[in-house]
Amino acid sequence: MPNNTDGMSNQNKYSSSRWEKFKMARVLNQTTYNSLLDSLCKLPFRNRVQSLQKLFTELSVDTLKCIVAQECQKRMKGSHGRLTTSETVEAMYKKFTNSILMNEEPGILLRLSDEVGLTPALLARSIIERHYQRDDKSKPAKLLVSTLMKNTALIDDRDLAFETYLCLLEDDEYGPIAEATKQSRGYEYEIYLRMELENCKVAFLHEDHLRMKGYDKTPDIKLEIPVAVDGQVINWIESKALFGDEEVHRGYLKDQLYSYWNRFGPGLVIYWFGYVEDLEKIHQNRIILIRDALPRNMVLMDQNL
Repeated sequence: MPNNTDGMSNQNKYSSSRWEKFKMARVLNQTTYNSLLDSLCKLPFRNRVQSLQKLFTELSVDTLKCIVAQECQKRMKGSHGRLTTSETVEAMYKKFTNSILMNEEPGILLRLSDEVGLTPALLARSIIERHYQRDDKSKPAKLLVSTLMKNTALIDDRDLAFETYLCLLEDDEYGPIAEATKQSRGYEYEIYLRMELENCKVAFLHEDHLRMKGYDKTPDIKLEIPVAVDGQVINWIESKALFGDEEVHRGYLKDQLYSYWNRFGPGLVIYWFGYVEDLEKIHQNRIILIRDALPRNMVLMDQNL
């Protein structure tokens, strides 16, 4: 007989305290999502989440942070080259050095970031590159700049070191602190997913196991015995600690999810911070379910049959 996880004993059910900690996502309709993006475009880089909270009170802070970070990255991809030409960087560097000479209060690069439309960390990186520019006006080695960004105490100018440090603290999208946070968050949700599957008595292999078996592209979870979700058999699960919009999802379909489908069959992708509804319509008849958490209505197959 199939076994529905809703009927499990208390020790195998989801931990309510952990569930409340992690269950913060929302499924947005396209109208609400478009309205949020319109509001976001009108806001400066810093303190955008706080401003959006007042406009979209029904959304969690974590979902808003995730949407803001992803949209910022899209925006920077389109404008970074234009905002970091040699002429533009030279003008910003002169403005920075003049502000230092005038003894302006700390936060010079943060204010300049708001003014020019670059995230604080990207702006600081450009200023560092200009500061360490060689006599022939060639840029310093990328390794040197990356090292200085990771350890601002190594920067030879005290004011630039402190200004860069402030930029890294304020930037949620770029820089070593932001990158470390993203990696940690992704791993945390993968571990959380494994714990929930173990609580549900679901047998699975994680991606490390699959790589040991010789698979090159692997989902986060390969179920050893398929489960059913809303009448659909699921063979694998992919964990994404971000918000799923159409552009993000199409990218994952192309780079990962279709490969999993071709190799393992139907599966499930979890966008822990929510997603835009109706994303499943773009799957071209390939069954890949989308949820914002591990479904509570999973039906487990009886292993004794």
